[in-house]
Parts: sequence; C-alpha cells; structure tokens
Amino acid sequence: MNQHFTTPSMAAASDSAPVAVSFWQALRFWLKLGFISFGGPAGQIALMYQELVERRRWISDRRFLHALNYCMLLPGPEAQQLATYIGWLMHRSWGGIVAGALFVLPSLLLLIGLSWVYVAFGELPLVAGLFHGIKPAVTAIVFQAAHRIGSRALKNRALLAIAAAAFCAIFAFGLPFPLIVAAAALIGYFGGRCAPDSFQAGGGHGKAGKSFGPALIDDDTPTPEHARFHWSWLAKVLGAGGLLWLLPMGWLSARYGWDHALTQMGWFFTKAALLTFGGAYAVLPYVFQGAVEQHGWLTPTQMMDGLALGETTPGPLIMVVAFVGFVGGYVKAVFGPDSLFLAGAVAATLVTWFTFLPSFVFILAGGPFIESTHDDLKFTAPLTAITAAVVGVILNLALFFGYHVLWPQGFDGRFDWGSALIALGAAVALLRFKCNVIHVIAACAVVGFAVRALP
Repeated sequence: MNQHFTTPSMAAASDSAPVAVSFWQALRFWLKLGFISFGGPAGQIALMYQELVERRRWISDRRFLHALNYCMLLPGPEAQQLATYIGWLMHRSWGGIVAGALFVLPSLLLLIGLSWVYVAFGELPLVAGLFHGIKPAVTAIVFQAAHRIGSRALKNRALLAIAAAAFCAIFAFGLPFPLIVAAAALIGYFGGRCAPDSFQAGGGHGKAGKSFGPALIDDDTPTPEHARFHWSWLAKVLGAGGLLWLLPMGWLSARYGWDHALTQMGWFFTKAALLTFGGAYAVLPYVFQGAVEQHGWLTPTQMMDGLALGETTPGPLIMVVAFVGFVGGYVKAVFGPDSLFLAGAVAATLVTWFTFLPSFVFILAGGPFIESTHDDLKFTAPLTAITAAVVGVILNLALFFGYHVLWPQGFDGRFDWGSALIALGAAVALLRFKCNVIHVIAACAVVGFAVRALP
C-alpha cells in the first residue's frame, strides 16, 4: 500500500496545501529528475530542494535537511541517497528503490552510449565544443548550490565559523573529508549540550529555513509505521542486501575466476562504495588510483575524458564509474574481439550495481532510526554542524572547478576569458534571474561550441 501524507492542519488549509501524491505520480517525477539532475551533488541537492521543498512541497525544509544530514554521513553519492530516502519515506521500500534507481538509470544509459562513441570513433570536435561551454556552467551551478544551501543552513556565527573552518581545513591543509566530518560532528555534539540554541536545526530558529506553506511531509507529520525502527526490518534489509551482493559476486568468481577483470571490477567498486566518504569528488582519487594505476583498465587521459562526460550528463558524478567499466570491459575484450560493445555495456552495468547497492541498504536500513531522531537535539546538533561543514567543502569544490576551467594550463598559463564570461553569464542567470538549470547548461553548451568554432 502507498503511504500518503496528510494532516488535519493541511485539510484546514486545502487552498494552499498540496494534494496527496500517488506512487505513479512520484515515479514520473523521479524519472524526470533522472534526466535533469545536472550539476554534480551540490547542484542536484539544490535542484531537489527547489522541486520538493519550494515548488511541490512534498517535504518540509526541516525534514529535507535532516535527511540530507544523514546522507552526508554515508559513503557514496549523497544526492542519490537523498532521493532514495525521500522516495522511501513517501511510498515505502519500492518508493525508495524506484527513486534511487531512476536517479541513476538515465545516466547509465547515456554514458554507455557516449562511452561507445568515445572508444569506437575517437575525439569528436562537436563534443569538445559542447564541453567547452558546459564546464563553466557546472562551475557556476556549484557556486549557486553553495550559496543556496549555505543561506539556509548557516543561521548563526557558530555555524558560519564551522563552515569557514571546514573550508580552510580542506583548502589550505588538505585534510581528508572524513576527518572534517568527524570534527564537525564532535563540535556539534558538545555544542548542542553547551549552546543548544546555536545548534537547533537551521541554526536555532526552530525550523531549518523559510516556510513555503504546508508540506505533505511537514515538521509535525507523524512518522508512518513503515518508517519506524524494528529489529526485524533491519535484519531483512541487511540479509537482502548481502544476498544481492553475494550472488553476482559468487557467480562471477565461479564463472570467470577471482583475477578476471569483471570479478575484480565488482570487488574494487564494492570497496569504493564502502570505504570512500565525501561524495563523488572524494571518491575520484581512489578510483583513479585503482582503475588507472593498479588495474590498468584505462589510461589517465581516458579517465579525465570520462570525468568530463560524467560532469556533463545527468545523475551522480560518481557515474564516471560506468565509463571506467565500459572502457575497461571494451579494451580488455572480456567477451572476445567480436563482442566489444557487449563487454563494455555489461562491465558498465556491473560496476554501477556494485557501486550503488550499498547506498540502498544504508537508506532502507538506517532510515527508520534517523526518522526517530529528527526532534532529538543530541542527534540533530552533530548533523547540523556537519551540514555547516559541508557548505565549506562545497565552496572549496567550486573553487577547484573554477581554477581548472579558468586556468586550464595552471596559473602559469593563460587565463581563459571565454570560459570566464560563460561562467559569469551562467552565474547571473542562476542567481539573479533564477533560470532553470537545464536551460542554463544547454545555452552554455551552444555558446561553448560557437566559441570553439571561431577561427
């Protein structure tokens, strides 16, 4: 049965309250989101906030940020996990599975096609020109996301200080993201005990930010039965997740052997999913080291080109693993020289499965516990501090993008004025005129191609 969220207060305000959303209505939205979720994790979270909190009011600002805080703690793609969490909260397990899967599926199909064109036909001037415009747009999108999330999460000096400290820690000292998260959680824990008003959700203002009217999942909406914690449910999720990992891994090992490329891909990307924190940007160095240097599935140049493809397709940026898998399976000809496309497509699908499976387990297993804590300060204070720290980390990522886009040969090289103007135009469109993200990306792609085509 689908769980619809309605409250007596919403019934009294029927003129402004959203109507209940069916499973199929939600499915259509999650499918649409899978095709328009550009801009990396920061841009995707901002897009979901705009659609789910501001426009559709499926979930309140405070409940959205509470779910986001949990996803930020997990290894793996936080935007995809957030979609899974909200889908699960609205429509039980299948709602979460559909939301999470549709967040990834369009990107997987697109990357299989683009990866095939890349390895089979080489460099395409058209694609290079489009990338020239899209990269500055992505830079502007990440800056906008840092601004949007920061303006709602940093509501007092304590949280501003945490964000600034996190930025300095990663920008100036290169501290690992897990250490920054742990330090922020510790500060939040003790801060919630010593200065609770500063560490309330949203920085001590009761609600996490501006109210956009009654939401289907509002601040005071009771947790539905399927979202309550039960030990039996936890055991079922862990057991199912274990089987869904063990069966394909066992079959690959028995069929091809442990040292075969497909088996090693499954094992390597399982470790990447479990051992790397901080989202796609933190995972990429680990993937580069293993896929390029250790296993030789692709070259450094191919890895960089794959990252560009990942930045310019919808879905999580970590979907670059699909490109890694495709190129590795294609180049290694795991099914023989006459089945190169099949080898690449199967390898891309395989690594996507092992990369994202843990995320579904984390949400379906941990969600009920997290739902029981959204009014408990000893749990919310550390998560509020983590959100503040993540704002600083996102700002660092935006600067990282900006550096590589504006100075493609480093500070010793020339300044790319064309990319700077594209990025500035995208920023104005997003921040000043509130333009749609997909429209901005499309316009910048056309401009980038035109600039590259000039003599």
